[in-house]
Amino acid sequence: MARLDHLAVYTTQLEVLRAFYLRYFQATSNEKYLNLRKGFASYFLSFGGDARLEIMQKDSVSASGAGIGEEYLGITHLALSVGRQEEVDSLTERLRTDGYTVVGEPRRTGDGYYESVILDPDGNRVEIVADP
Repeated sequence: MARLDHLAVYTTQLEVLRAFYLRYFQATSNEKYLNLRKGFASYFLSFGGDARLEIMQKDSVSASGAGIGEEYLGITHLALSVGRQEEVDSLTERLRTDGYTVVGEPRRTGDGYYESVILDPDGNRVEIVADP
C-alpha cells in the first residue's frame, strides 16, 4: 500500500514560511538544502507523523494565476491536527492576534471535523483540525 511521503510547495520567502510552521505548529526541520547552480533551496518540515512538507524556493519559479487565498484546481489546502478542539480555538486566536488571516472560523463541519482555516505567510490555506 502506498503512503504519502511529502507534499511540496514553492515560496518566495523560504525562511519566513519555515519560521511560521516551526513557531505555530511545532514542526521540526532538516538543514537547508542548497543547489546554487540551479538557484534552488529547500527544507523538509516534519509534524510528528510520516508525511512531511517540503518548502522550496527557486529563482525561475513564478507565482500562479490564482490570487492570495483563492481556491484553485490542484492541491488546495494543508490540514494539520493540533489535538483537541480547545487547541484549535486557542491557536486560531493566537494566529489572528499575530496578524494572520482567519478565513474559516472554528466549527464542526458536515463530515464531522472540528476545524478552522487560516492563511500562512504565502496565502496557502491551512486547516487546523482536532483529532477525530
